[in-house]
Amino acid sequence: MKTRTVNVLLVEDDEVDAMNVQRAFKRNQIENPLYIAHNGLDALAMLRGNDPASPAIPGNRRLVLLDINMPQMNGLEFLQELRQDETLKSIPVVMLTTSDADQDRLEAYRLNVAGYIIKPMTFDLFTQIMVALNQYWALCEIP
Repeated sequence: MKTRTVNVLLVEDDEVDAMNVQRAFKRNQIENPLYIAHNGLDALAMLRGNDPASPAIPGNRRLVLLDINMPQMNGLEFLQELRQDETLKSIPVVMLTTSDADQDRLEAYRLNVAGYIIKPMTFDLFTQIMVALNQYWALCEIP
């Protein structure tokens, strides 16, 4: 099976969680490019190519891993803005959050997330989730 590159944007304000994603990618030889934004505003600027201080994210085969609880623009606010943008609205988004609140989950699915994953407490389980997501998205036809 030929794997296809998926450009992953992690939107995460917690440095430890961001490092865990990077470590999980490295440990499991996930070679998809990983871009990191620390809040929704930065993520939108990166996706729109409006942030000269950040690397350009290719315009195809993009996936967003999104936390909910962040400063400036939280994950649900980001998701609302993303879904209203004609050029960005089709990007698949997976919530990766500590929030197990029903209202957050329902709102995320109302905004067409591809999945809602509550961050696990152990790094090993976190790594397993990253591997599963990588395998799944490698098979998907992402525009």
